[in-house]
Amino acid sequence: MAKKYSKGAAKKVERAMKKRKSGTLKSGRSGKKVTSRKQAIAIGLSEARKAGAKVPKKTRKASRKNASRKTASKKAGRKTTKTSARKTSKRKKNGRKATSKQKR
Repeated sequence: MAKKYSKGAAKKVERAMKKRKSGTLKSGRSGKKVTSRKQAIAIGLSEARKAGAKVPKKTRKASRKNASRKTASKKAGRKTTKTSARKTSKRKKNGRKATSKQKR
């Protein structure tokens, strides 16, 4: 069964989509230009919720999916960098952990 949205909510989303196409839609805090279609829809629905239009509540499923995506990308980005490689080589040479003096 499809979700039910009010006409007011549809108008807000439509306005957000038009703004995105013209390149004037900006995101909340950062004020960056929005290029994603999904993000434009989310902004329109958020504005509709604030205006009191009939819009279904946000589902936890979507937020959980985003959270798992973020943790997966963080784990993938954890590769050794040059600085951490240097620290480990110093530890091997000295045979102990690097102190604050050795880190400099």
